[in-house]
Amino acid sequence: MLQTSFTKALGIDCPIAQAPMGGSVTVDLICAVCEAGGLGMQGVSWHEPAAMVAEIAAIRQRTARPFAVNLALQWDQHTRLAQCIDAGTPVVSLFWGDPTAYFPGLRAAKLKTIVTVGSADEAKRAADLGADVICAQGVEAGGHVWSKVGTMVLLPAVVDAVAPLPVIAAGGIADGRGLAAVLALGGAGAWIGTRFLATPEAFAHEEWKRRIVAARETDTVYTELFDLDWPKAPHRVLRNSTYEQWEAAGRPPSGQRPGEGEPVARQPGGTMLLRYSDSGPAPGASGDIEATCLYAGQSAALVHDILPAGTLVKRIVVEAEAALARAAALRGA
Repeated sequence: MLQTSFTKALGIDCPIAQAPMGGSVTVDLICAVCEAGGLGMQGVSWHEPAAMVAEIAAIRQRTARPFAVNLALQWDQHTRLAQCIDAGTPVVSLFWGDPTAYFPGLRAAKLKTIVTVGSADEAKRAADLGADVICAQGVEAGGHVWSKVGTMVLLPAVVDAVAPLPVIAAGGIADGRGLAAVLALGGAGAWIGTRFLATPEAFAHEEWKRRIVAARETDTVYTELFDLDWPKAPHRVLRNSTYEQWEAAGRPPSGQRPGEGEPVARQPGGTMLLRYSDSGPAPGASGDIEATCLYAGQSAALVHDILPAGTLVKRIVVEAEAALARAAALRGA
């Protein structure tokens, strides 16, 4: 297994973090990643307290390995953070907002902390607060996107700004070649989301997974379109009929968009997915799945199959080692 400052800081075996991905992450996915040596992670920003605590307990029962929870700071998360600490969460990831007010509690609890940033200046502030790991998220990333800078430029800029703190990279990484590139740029690991959506363990509709596997590098869009529950929050999704109808209408603002508020699909529990909702379709959802919010990064172009998460972690490591060996061999060419 590849050992870096990231793996050593968190006590894991390989430099791979599975992105939280909202409601698409299951206990099975987290534990499979952890047991394969990576860092599994659950997004708990919108979880009800009892469900969140029960899920953390289920993860702890299934694996003795480190795992993380992720909190989006668009909303006040002090109560959830306290509950995560009490439930025995070993690692906390903070995203989308100023983390300053959360660090006294994190430091007191001696929790390892990852802060996602979109610039070198933001990384410096997080390092000064006491972050253990910085995640540099490039604009290529799927889901909600904090940065406006590409990973290949952002990562080394952040590495230079906070050295020797471990920096991991998010955005555009789906295989071992991407992980090797991260390491070559001075990073200490990869934060991977889209590739983990294309696993049996991910709680995502089969059509969503199928479209990721079929996607080309040009098939995603960076937009604020799917905003009903989280307005003015840029995100990257697969281009679909909802986006194309809005584009054909001249990109009108919220409230004036074609089909605004109409139901396009139904989740298995009966909840309607309205056009422009920011919720992705769950397994068993029915209706016009193609027209719903299908998060994916540009790395979807590198996803060609559905693989078990544990197998995927191991394959990425093997591919990264091979890519690094090829690069090292060039010195003697």
